[in-house]
Amino acid sequence: MFSKEESRLLRQEFWTSFGKSFPRKWILYDTKLKGFSFKFHFDTKSALVALDLEDDLELRIKYWEKLLALKSILLDDFLPEAVFEEAHLLENEKEISRIYLPLKQKVSIHNKNTWREVMEFFNEHMSLFEAFFEEYKDVIED
Repeated sequence: MFSKEESRLLRQEFWTSFGKSFPRKWILYDTKLKGFSFKFHFDTKSALVALDLEDDLELRIKYWEKLLALKSILLDDFLPEAVFEEAHLLENEKEISRIYLPLKQKVSIHNKNTWREVMEFFNEHMSLFEAFFEEYKDVIED
């Protein structure tokens, strides 16, 4: 069991280490599309990369419909195991739409022995998410 402070320091150490191991500028929140963002998630039970649609419901619906039209391309050419959830409930009870890819292995941010596997997963799969976005951004934002 870790104290809150120990957990915070481990999280900070992981993200610092990830940034040093894979030094590049990720798109993440800088998509230039309101409510459309990429996210890394790593906690004590799992890791995933995600494309989240939040905020304005009209925009969320618009983007979701465009992403559904591109679903076969995303699955066939980029992320074959991506999961589409039109209604995903966050821990804070906020509903968003999410496309994500979970790491299947059991991992924990508190276990440094799993960090390398998570970093490599993040690097490979977020790169593919971003490649998809860059190629189809014009279709999504129209």
